[in-house]
Amino acid sequence: MPMLRKHSLEKYLRNRFGPEVTLLSYGVIGKASSNGAQKRYGYGTPVKLTFRVGRRVRSAVLETMKPGPFGHEHPADRAQAMLWDFESYGRLPRHVKALDVGAFTDKKDLVSVAEAQEFFVLTQWTEGASYHLDLERLAKGAALRKLDRKRTVALARYLVQIHARKRRDANLYRRRLRELIGHGECIMGLTDSYPKRFGFITDDLLRTVEEACNRWRWHLRGKTQRLSQVHGDFHPWNVLFKEGVDFAVLDRSRGEWGEPADDVTSMTINYLFFSLCRWGSLQGPFEVLFRLFWDAYVEASQDEDITSCAAPFFAFRGLVLASPVWYPKLPIEVRRSIFRFIENVLDVPRFDPSRVNEYCAV
Repeated sequence: MPMLRKHSLEKYLRNRFGPEVTLLSYGVIGKASSNGAQKRYGYGTPVKLTFRVGRRVRSAVLETMKPGPFGHEHPADRAQAMLWDFESYGRLPRHVKALDVGAFTDKKDLVSVAEAQEFFVLTQWTEGASYHLDLERLAKGAALRKLDRKRTVALARYLVQIHARKRRDANLYRRRLRELIGHGECIMGLTDSYPKRFGFITDDLLRTVEEACNRWRWHLRGKTQRLSQVHGDFHPWNVLFKEGVDFAVLDRSRGEWGEPADDVTSMTINYLFFSLCRWGSLQGPFEVLFRLFWDAYVEASQDEDITSCAAPFFAFRGLVLASPVWYPKLPIEVRRSIFRFIENVLDVPRFDPSRVNEYCAV
């Protein structure tokens, strides 16, 4: 991210919000702890800006994207993501709103896009605690609360709500499946990011996963009626709970429309992940929440077909969680269980939430 200077930030805020703006403070959000105990890699570094407009104190978040190997190598790649964020955030219920989109110049000023070098998006600041903190609490041995169950059901029903909005566009559905395989942030971008060999993870293993996912793409490409409004990156770090079951969501990604299984697998694989890290299998409170999420979603949506669409999306999320780039300190036994889960789920015609431990076994 370009070096931020108070003078440049204040100048930008005055252009955007009026001449009475005074910048009070700015700094990286949760640099030491926001990514949790395991997760290390990230696409950008969000900065909280606190400023006064007249007598009113406001806060906002300045988000950027750094160059990297996941389809973000070129400035145009990163600009595309920022422009899409600005356009789409406000169209998803509960999502924080984007206030502006702009760019940095080579002089580190923040301006409109004509002189752009790197882009940023400015969003609302929203109070709340990341949902991953609930899961970390359970992984440390805390008892499952009634509120934990209520929050899981609330998240499942939220997906039912947004997925109920459908769109007829066969080409767009197929594009999203194509991007699942070939997008820099998705399956091929992830497999290319793995080292030549990392323990048991070899090129042959990664190629086998890719090939199986592409077979699934051909299996799913006729289900174009399933194209739905999606979040696109619905995991615990992108959910902020306020009080009770009131929450906001952050950082929807890659497309406004897609396959509902993308969102459901993105959240539920994290129940499995935290349980694998703690106990080596899906059990205890995480098994309860995993099954509860699937049951609540299928019951409310009546989408029985989602379990026959989940496999390649589980593979995508599993490749993230097992990645030595994203999770460098993960024990090799957990990586092995995740890869067994990926391979076994890709090998059956329909995902069965009651068989997760079988999928993770040899």
